[in-house]
Amino acid sequence: MSKIVNVTARQLIDCKCRPMVEVDVITEDGAVGRGSAPTGSSVGIHESYVLRDNDAGEYNGMGVHKAVENVKNIIAPALKGMDVKDLRGIDQRMIELDGTPDKRRLGGNAIYSTSIAAFRAGAEEAHVPAYEYLCGREIKTVPVPSFNVVNGGVYGDVVMPFNEFLLVPYKADSIYEAVEIAVKCFQKLEDVIRMFTGSVPEVGRSYGWITPTDDPETALELMQRAVDACGYHDKVAFALDCASSEMYDRETDTYLMKGKRVCAEELISYAKKLTRKFPFVFIEDLLDEDDWENYPRAVAELSDTIILGDDFIVTNPKRLKRAYELKAVEGFILKPNQVGTLTEALDAYEYGRERGMYAIPSGRSGGVVGDVVMDLSIGLEVPFQKNGAPKSGERIDKLNMLMRACDMAPGCRMSDLTGIVKFR
Repeated sequence: MSKIVNVTARQLIDCKCRPMVEVDVITEDGAVGRGSAPTGSSVGIHESYVLRDNDAGEYNGMGVHKAVENVKNIIAPALKGMDVKDLRGIDQRMIELDGTPDKRRLGGNAIYSTSIAAFRAGAEEAHVPAYEYLCGREIKTVPVPSFNVVNGGVYGDVVMPFNEFLLVPYKADSIYEAVEIAVKCFQKLEDVIRMFTGSVPEVGRSYGWITPTDDPETALELMQRAVDACGYHDKVAFALDCASSEMYDRETDTYLMKGKRVCAEELISYAKKLTRKFPFVFIEDLLDEDDWENYPRAVAELSDTIILGDDFIVTNPKRLKRAYELKAVEGFILKPNQVGTLTEALDAYEYGRERGMYAIPSGRSGGVVGDVVMDLSIGLEVPFQKNGAPKSGERIDKLNMLMRACDMAPGCRMSDLTGIVKFR
């Protein structure tokens, strides 16, 4: 047993310069674990609550001093003396202290940061990397990364209904080649878009290229052009994060698509058309985050790709169980800060794994260097994961971590997706 002797917190900023909570957990043996809670730009309504100060005089109300004080004054005294390796007990203590369904009282950002810090302090006590601490042995595989190269959403007069267009180098010979493929294709895509629009493309909010069109099919054609120009036609597939709740109108029960409002059935049919034209590894959040009726239809109709839930599931074991029973998804995006503690996220992972569902770790748009999501990606030996564009420090850090972890583990290789992909 190694007791926690101190827990402290501070306000820092994430990669989008938004305030976030950072926590240190310190043990009696001097081990220090550090965790922070970056936030996404597309945030599901069912996620754990991010507690902010709402003081317009500081960071436009986005400060997190209240959450920091909750760590120092409420969480810290409750955790002192606990065994740092009892992460489930630590997380449960914080859940009980908060007492709300969405961690609204203390702040999901305060609780989650503390959960990460305790996990990393346990790894430090064990003198192994956090991913190996989680795995329980040396790793044998690292996941295939996927890269958000075109950013959708609203940019001036262009409204792209889908949020992320991803390249997946699923047939790369190694993690090293996978990263090189992404870098080359991303750089070539700049030239392709410039030829298409007649102007130099700008960088979007998630560091991919701003969408040059409101037509998803055209965006995918431009990506395919870049892939072909680099000579990787046989090694690269695609993926989509539709984030369709952003384009959903609850009153009319319709989605925006190329300037028109369409129903769920039309959206599913359009996605099916795309999967017949392009090789898709997965499509994420095709429908609204509460569309329990039509997700099972999407799974049944879209037989050439894997249907994943992000805002639909929010890494919540209860929502995942309901989705499994309805055959509403084939997997989910694993974002532990959505549910608020690492053990709850790992419970969701285990529930899905036992039932043949995929858990796909992903960082948030407001990322940080040293994101714990990478420890989950590597330590759980998942087949593939989500990454941002191969641009900006915290995203490059994730790629370097994949390559470093693979290099440091004898015999480690990149996962093989040939038996997982559904397209032919």
